Amino acid sequence: MFELVFTEKADFQLTALEKAKDKKAILKAVRKTLGLMETSLRHPSLQTHEYSNLEGIHGEKVFESYAQNRTPGAYRVFWHYGPQKGQITIVAIVPHP
Repeated sequence: MFELVFTEKADFQLTALEKAKDKKAILKAVRKTLGLMETSLRHPSLQTHEYSNLEGIHGEKVFESYAQNRTPGAYRVFWHYGPQKGQITIVAIVPHP
């Protein structure tokens, strides 16, 4: 089990999704992904893998997990381990770059 910690940017992005009436399906997918991340980072639907183009503030490896797949502009959740043991920091919740 992991505790999710959100950066200001990720918190803003999640709040924006919650407020957008036309993004209800995306919000549902993102919430499902966040729930799976709390319990099982190895869940097959997450398709979690290292994202080499980003680093955490302290040089942490950043990973990408899928919230959507096979959808134009599919949303992804970018995260890294820490800052404390048992925590995951959500860096960004964005459409696939």
